[in-house]
Amino acid sequence: MTIPSPTMYAYYWAPGVSEAAYPTPEAYLAEVTDILKDEVAELERLGAEYIQIDAPEFGMLIDEHQRAWFAQKGFDPDRMIHDGIEMINAIIDGYPGITFGLHICRGNDANRYMAKGGYARIAEQIFPRTHAQRLLLEYDDERSGDFEPLASVPEGKVVVLGLISTKMPREETVEEMRARIEEASAYIPLERLALSPQCGFASVAKGNVISFETQEKKLRLVAEVARQVWAD
Repeated sequence: MTIPSPTMYAYYWAPGVSEAAYPTPEAYLAEVTDILKDEVAELERLGAEYIQIDAPEFGMLIDEHQRAWFAQKGFDPDRMIHDGIEMINAIIDGYPGITFGLHICRGNDANRYMAKGGYARIAEQIFPRTHAQRLLLEYDDERSGDFEPLASVPEGKVVVLGLISTKMPREETVEEMRARIEEASAYIPLERLALSPQCGFASVAKGNVISFETQEKKLRLVAEVARQVWAD
């Protein structure tokens, strides 16, 4: 199951309007965190064993333009990252029987992206501090930077490399994927790496302009590369 991160709801704070319900943005996000705790409790009751927390705001806070946008809404961009991880940890820590993933997105609406820049700016604030056992990171094009920030990931966490684009119809190859996984393994041992598409194929109802046939080929590529790299 997937759920939004608490600080993802910063998108929906409207200065001059939201204060009628909450005295501060911090009070608003605290309430959101409690609601998400209740949601995870219900998912656990229903038998969920893996929950992915989607945090596109962390990807946005790499980009200067997006940081300025959040600042205009009354949020301190660096504090958003720090406090956002604390809120996520408060959710995760209550459910030791569930494996949690943290997905950092850069936008995936109608083949567009919303942020660019490598992970170096946020790696130290997020990778060692999050209690999520899986990190799902987008690495499908040059906007994501190199793999060096992965050196900040502590032992015990698995990094899922989002190397296959859900935005572009270009069909990646097995050889290309194997080469990039090998490059990433200079920072994370191969046994703690995995492969996935960089995001879902439809973050909004309209989806991206990629045919179902191409989507299927990309998903089959994930399985083929995984068999070759990790099953050998």
